Amino acid sequence: MVKKYFFGLLLCLVAVISWGGMFPVMAPALNIMDPFYFTLFRYGSVAIIFSLILLCVEGPKSFRPEGQSLKLWIFGTSAFAGFSFLVFLGQKVAGPSGAIIASVMMAVQPLLGVLVNWIYRSIKPTVVSVISMIIAALGVFMVVTKGNPSALLSGNNTLLAVMLILFGALCWVVYTAGGADFPKWSILRYSTLTTLYGVASVIVVLVIATSLGWLSFPTIRSIGSVSSALIYMITLAGVIAVFAWNLGNRLIGPINGILFMNLVPITSFIISITNGYKVSVFELLGCTITIAALIGNNIYGRIKSTTTKK
Repeated sequence: MVKKYFFGLLLCLVAVISWGGMFPVMAPALNIMDPFYFTLFRYGSVAIIFSLILLCVEGPKSFRPEGQSLKLWIFGTSAFAGFSFLVFLGQKVAGPSGAIIASVMMAVQPLLGVLVNWIYRSIKPTVVSVISMIIAALGVFMVVTKGNPSALLSGNNTLLAVMLILFGALCWVVYTAGGADFPKWSILRYSTLTTLYGVASVIVVLVIATSLGWLSFPTIRSIGSVSSALIYMITLAGVIAVFAWNLGNRLIGPINGILFMNLVPITSFIISITNGYKVSVFELLGCTITIAALIGNNIYGRIKSTTTKK
C-alpha cells in the first residue's frame, strides 16, 4: 500500500513537471503554427499511441463506450479541444509573458475544481475554500498586471488572454472530475477513449474553420520547424503526462494529487528564466501568494477530513 502511494506521488510529479515545461516550449512554436492545428498533430498522435497500447493490453472490446458516449465526448472535448485551444491561444495572445500567465492559471485549477464539484456533484465549498479563491485570484492579478492594473485594459489583449486561459483551465478540471464517473474502467481505457472523442471534435472544428477561411493548413516547412515542440508535447506532455496524472490521482486521491499543480508555475518560471525571460518582483510575489492560498486550502481540507473521520 505504501509503495503504491509513493508510486502515485511519483506519477503526479512526472505529470506536472512535464506540463510546467510545455508553456515555455510552446512559446516559440506558437509564433510559427496556430494552436488549433498544433492541437490536431499533438493529440492526434497521442490518440493513435493510446489506441495501439489499449488494443494490445485490453483488446478490441475495450473500445466500446458502453452507453457512455455523451460523457466521453463532453470530457474528451473539454480536455483535448477546449483546454488546448483556449490555453495556447491565450498564451499566444498574451505575448512574451504568456508562458508565465498560463502556468500560474494552471495552479488555480484546484480551486476551480471546488467550483466544479459544487455544480456537478453538489459539494458545497467551505468558507476557507472561498477565501483561498479570493487570495489566489489576487496573486494571479499581480502576475498578470505586473503591478500595473491598467495593463488589463491597455489594449494589448491581456484581459482576453487571461479569460481564454481561465476557461481552458476550467476545461481540464472538468475532464479530471469526469474520471470519477468511470471507476470500473482502467486509466488507459478512460484516457484513450476520451482522447479519441476529443480529437474527433478537434477535426470537426478544424474542417469548419478551414473551409470558412478562418484557418489554413500548415505547410510542411512550418510543421518541420515545430517538430521538436511536437515531440515534447506528444510524448512527455501528452502520452506520459496524461496517463501518469490519471493513474497518480487514482492511487493517492484527488486532494493529494491536486497539490502537485503548484509545481507547474515553478517549473515554467525556472525554464522561462533560463531562456532569458526577466521575471518581475510582482510576478514572483503573485505566484507565491497563489501557491500559498492553494496549499492553505489543501491543508485545511486534510485537517477537516481527518476530524470528520474521527
